[in-house]
This record gives sequence, structure tokens and C-alpha cells, in this order.
Amino acid sequence: MTTAGQDHTRIRVGNDDVGIMGLRSALEAIALSHADKCDEEVESELLERLRKTNYIPRSASAEYGRAFVREFRKFLGQSHEAEPSGPLRVVILGPGCSQCDRLEQMVMQVLSELNLAASVEHVTDLMEIAKFGLVRTPALAVNGKVVASGMVPTAKRIAECLTAAKGT
Repeated sequence: MTTAGQDHTRIRVGNDDVGIMGLRSALEAIALSHADKCDEEVESELLERLRKTNYIPRSASAEYGRAFVREFRKFLGQSHEAEPSGPLRVVILGPGCSQCDRLEQMVMQVLSELNLAASVEHVTDLMEIAKFGLVRTPALAVNGKVVASGMVPTAKRIAECLTAAKGT
């Protein structure tokens, strides 16, 4: 997620979603100079740049490095390793209205009832919402795929979407 005026992006590092400050700027800065470089060189450069604005534990440097290389290759449209699977990634998309809040509460309730682990994020920034190609809110995205838009789905429908995504 990149918010207006800030360069804050959430990426998957190992099995965790991690917020990284300055990732997009770093990718843009090295796009031309490192497009043909090997993954080790890209990793080294990105780790050096991003350590200046983010806490990256030395013990997790390899995992962060792989994640940065993956994001770099995606940024350039090159082939890259798949993101590691982990808990469900649920995103509620909407400006923060009562319907959006209701959707978020229902998602939390269903996750609790199903005893499913998930990262849940509520995106209110209209520019970020537009990146999902949405016109109507509230909307629900599971693992990057919009499964409902323009309404609050029933708890049963939410459960179906979550269990289907967990199975894949």
C-alpha cells in the first residue's frame, strides 16, 4: 500500500506482511542501472538503500533480500519467484463509511468463527482503491482478488470466499 505523500509499501517477507518505507523510490532509482544485473547485486543494492529507512534485522536479511528482488523483478515486468503462501490477505476497500466498517466487522467475525488466520487491512485511500479497478465501494479483496464490490456480502458469502482462498 502506498499512501499519498509517502512511499510505504506492504510486501510479503517470508510468511509475514511487512511495511517498507521507500521501496518504490528505491526500485525507481535502480531500475535502469540494475535491470540486467544478477539477483545478488540487486539484493545487495536494495538492502543497502532500504536499511537507511527501515529496520531490517541482520538475521532476516536473506528473506528481506529475496522479497526485495521479487518486488524489483515485478516492478520491471520480469519473471520472478512467486510470493510465499501464508495466511489469507484480506483487504476491505472503502473510504471509511458505515458500510465499510460493517464489512470489516463481518470479516473479523467470520474469520473468528472459522478460526482462520489472516492479515486484514482496511484501505481508505482512493488512489489505492482505484488500483483494484473499482468504481463502487465497499469492496472486499482476498489474496489480491476482488470478491465483492458495491455492497456488503452476507456472512455466508464471506465465509465461502475465505475458505475457497485458503484452499488454494
